[in-house]
Amino acid sequence: MFQTIIIAGNLGRDPEMRYTPSGQAVTSFNVATNRNYTDSNGQQVKETTWFRVSVWGKQAESTHNYLKKGSKVIVEGRLVSDPATGGPRIFKRSDGSSGASFEISATNVRFLSSRTEGGEPAIGGEDIETGATSAEDDLPF
Repeated sequence: MFQTIIIAGNLGRDPEMRYTPSGQAVTSFNVATNRNYTDSNGQQVKETTWFRVSVWGKQAESTHNYLKKGSKVIVEGRLVSDPATGGPRIFKRSDGSSGASFEISATNVRFLSSRTEGGEPAIGGEDIETGATSAEDDLPF
C-alpha cells in the first residue's frame, strides 16, 4: 500500500531546526492552505487548513536556511496519524474550542517564493531533496 499527500501553501512562522540524539537534523514548520468558495447562501467563504510539517536530514538544513514566515512552498510526504485515534491530533484551544492538527512527514519540499518575497529561490527553484533545479514548466499546475 502507498500513501502520499501534496499541499501548497505559506509558512505560518519561521522554521525551527533541532537535532536528534544521534545527530540527525529535523526542521518543523507550519503551512497554511487556503480554499475560497461560495456557499449555498451565496456567501463567500475562506477556509484555511493548517498542517504541521517535519523535514529530516539535509532537507531539514536547507529548509531552515532558506525558508521563513510567509514563504510559499509545495510539500510532498505522508500523513502522520495520532497513534491514539488513528486520525488528526485533536486539541482544545485556550478559548475552549476544539481544533485538529494534521501532520506531514515530508519527503520533498519545493520553494516557490521569489527572492523578492523574502530571499528564497525563485519559482522552479531548488528541489531540496535532490538539489536539482526545475523549470517553471515542470510545475504540475
